[in-house]
Amino acid sequence: MWFFARDPVRDFPFELSPEPPEGSPPGPWTLHRGRKKATGSPVSIFVYDVKPGAEEQTQVAKAAFKRLKTLRHPNILAYIDGLETDKCLHVVTEAVTPLGMYLKARVEAGGLKELELSWGLHQIVKALSFLVNDCSLIHNNVCMAAVFVDRAGEWKLGGLDYMYSAQGNGGGPPHKGIPELEQYDPPELVDSSGRAVREKWSADMWRLGCLIWEVFNGPLPRAAALRNPGKIPKSLVPHYCELVGANPKVRPNPARFLQNCRAPGGFMNNRFVETNLFLEEIQIKEPAEKQKFFQELSKSLDSFPEEFCRHKVLPQLLTAFEFGNAGAVVLTPLFKVGKFLNAEEYQQKIIPVVVKMFSSTDRAMRIRLLQQSMLLLAPKLNEANLNVELMKHFARLQAKDEQGPIRCNTTVCLGKIGSYLNASEPSTCRTQTRHRVLTSAFSRATKDPFAPSRVAGVLGFAATHNLYSMNDCAHKILPVLCGLTVDPEKSVRDQAFKAIRSFLSKLESVSEDPSQLAEVGQWETQEEDKDTAEDSSAADRWDDEDWGSLETNNPDHRSSELDWSSWEAEGSWEQGWQEPSPPEPPPEGTRLASEYNWGGPEPSDKGDPFAALSVRREAGTQPRRDSWGDDNWEGLETESRQAKAELARKKREERRREMEAKRAEKKAAKGPMKLGTRKLD
Repeated sequence: MWFFARDPVRDFPFELSPEPPEGSPPGPWTLHRGRKKATGSPVSIFVYDVKPGAEEQTQVAKAAFKRLKTLRHPNILAYIDGLETDKCLHVVTEAVTPLGMYLKARVEAGGLKELELSWGLHQIVKALSFLVNDCSLIHNNVCMAAVFVDRAGEWKLGGLDYMYSAQGNGGGPPHKGIPELEQYDPPELVDSSGRAVREKWSADMWRLGCLIWEVFNGPLPRAAALRNPGKIPKSLVPHYCELVGANPKVRPNPARFLQNCRAPGGFMNNRFVETNLFLEEIQIKEPAEKQKFFQELSKSLDSFPEEFCRHKVLPQLLTAFEFGNAGAVVLTPLFKVGKFLNAEEYQQKIIPVVVKMFSSTDRAMRIRLLQQSMLLLAPKLNEANLNVELMKHFARLQAKDEQGPIRCNTTVCLGKIGSYLNASEPSTCRTQTRHRVLTSAFSRATKDPFAPSRVAGVLGFAATHNLYSMNDCAHKILPVLCGLTVDPEKSVRDQAFKAIRSFLSKLESVSEDPSQLAEVGQWETQEEDKDTAEDSSAADRWDDEDWGSLETNNPDHRSSELDWSSWEAEGSWEQGWQEPSPPEPPPEGTRLASEYNWGGPEPSDKGDPFAALSVRREAGTQPRRDSWGDDNWEGLETESRQAKAELARKKREERRREMEAKRAEKKAAKGPMKLGTRKLD
């Protein structure tokens, strides 16, 4: 019976990528991309090939293998698996890129910021502090080639080949024998007298100074170049000079160096570093601290690197929502980060959270979903979810919710996402469905007893003006808007007049020049930036109104005890809804417009026409059931269709009676027919 030896490399659960190595740092290792065979997840694989006559280098490589396997720290390269044979060593780590390649790619992309560098250096110094202060180990190889970057932009310290104990056991530092690495050795190592007094961290801190110089200025040509800080930021220069000072005794401990750089005005005293430090300790933070952190996070995300937001911030946001009871406060940063995801990632990570949020009974959650999420979410939804499921929820909120602010924000949100409805469906009938949805929804809003909802309905028409046909504008929209010109609220009347002028200008332009009909008549195919300045300003009036302040516990918006502090949104949502102040009495002797004789036989003895209108107020906390009890978006068109059907029935009845009358007249004129005769046509 024959027995065949198994190939350990073939049986290894990880495999090398067929692509060439990413770059071989100075030393015995080569770095390859790889993947786990079972899942396909990416990894990095450091490979060392055993060569005859290189026993000393092989022992160094094996020592590095052992060190990396036993050292665990967030800022040290994470070991996953390894393979040791007579011919090679394989060390599998998290997927990383050499720092030199990473910085070059970021510079070429034009996206490298000092914020990233400050946090990256913070991580390397923290790793050195862990080694020397907690483990009594000297790294002995701090340089650009020993630093790697993961997919989130986190810097990891590797290159543990020449590490040794600071306590003297196990012998002194290993011999490197590589000129590219020896140039980072401090000057006191050349002093053979041994008279230089130094701390155990002195040599590594000198090498840290070399790393800082290379990060900002490129590869270090020679040790003398360290005298010129070059492009190193001014806030970092004093601390850098301490690192590369000739006296090793004054070089600071890594922990002390971090403390100095984190002082007010220091290089590492910024929002990005603070955010990262909070995320590292978020599990032990108090709920109130987490709430405050997530509220302020959204303002900073725009200045943070994209990869950091995707791979570090997003997992923390999802965890905080799922297990930390963070609630609505995570919505704004969650959707900001969601913009960086592709469609597949968005479907996997964001959509499940949003679905769960929509089922929440928390009023603050519902308000924030309407305010912030739909604008970012609408382009990501498929047609069925956007045009059917979401519209059902909107119809229910606008028709049946007892809170006026909820109904108002539903209308605002619909106006902002109207252009996305059926955007992927070229069918004419489906496009007409969008017209009916928007027309019916905004018309319904104009009859809401909550005045801000009526304003939202008007602005909804204005913001989506390019989605309606000529007939829609003339026969459906303008009649609704004209009815609001006598609304009891002046804010409603003002917006109604602006919207009317906008729609009339379109119709008038076609009337004056019918050749424009092909262009203007199909407004649904135009982009808003091609419209006139007046129309654009009409669409932009969403931000002129203060919708965010509508979150009140009392549906009556006239209450003087509204709690505007409950709003935590951004931008134009911050101020309260400004209820029109009561009109001041006119100066003595001033006559109202209604008191003038405008050409009639008698002077008018009626008061101001608007003063005769009763102010609409909400009855209790329930909206009026006669116009809000139906979830059907096309409810307003139902009466119109019924009226047309009734009119057609009456016309048919009149026609039938006319025909019967004519037959009777014709029969009477000819007289009775005689027997035996044949009627000739």
